[in-house]
Amino acid sequence: MREPGIAWWPGSIPAGTITHQLGNIMDLFTTSLTLAGVKPPQDRIIDGIDLSSILLDQSAPIIDRPIWYYRGNEMMAVRVGAYKAHYWMWTEFGQDPLKFTFCRGQYIKNVTVHDQIDHTDKPILFNVNKDPGEKYIVAPKSKEYKTAMAIIDPIVKEHKANLEPGVPSLNYCDAAVQNWAPPGCEDLNYCLPVPDSNPKLCIWGH
Repeated sequence: MREPGIAWWPGSIPAGTITHQLGNIMDLFTTSLTLAGVKPPQDRIIDGIDLSSILLDQSAPIIDRPIWYYRGNEMMAVRVGAYKAHYWMWTEFGQDPLKFTFCRGQYIKNVTVHDQIDHTDKPILFNVNKDPGEKYIVAPKSKEYKTAMAIIDPIVKEHKANLEPGVPSLNYCDAAVQNWAPPGCEDLNYCLPVPDSNPKLCIWGH
């Protein structure tokens, strides 16, 4: 969920520049509209923000904004500034812990877990500027934790209070759209027959 992004626009975006601005895929919509000279729709809430000033001007100030992490309809975590707060932990699901182990170096006690664990009363906090691998939990009794959560908690409460749930367009499953016969499967003699399309509402375990 935390990857570098590359923007390329010769003559408009200065070459070789770096920004530490946080962004997500939803920002592409709003940013693209601005670059095209089109105003975003005013009859609905637009989740993405306009990052055109960041792209076009290296000296533009960083836009302070949260990044939300959802799994299904559940808000799992939020990134605010240097901190990421986990309100739920669930690294792997549908696995038998007795038969499945995490890769070497990936297991972190009480963080990488097989079960969905509720931490909404006291979120697990990481300083991802210092600890991008999220291996060292900020102690809940520390001043750093209390200071960070005093900022994060009101942001989360406002977000949930103003959230308008929609009908997810990706909540429908259709086995026919899976990659049964990818290019090159003929050479491997491993092309599978494509089933008939039968879209249905997915049942998620979260």
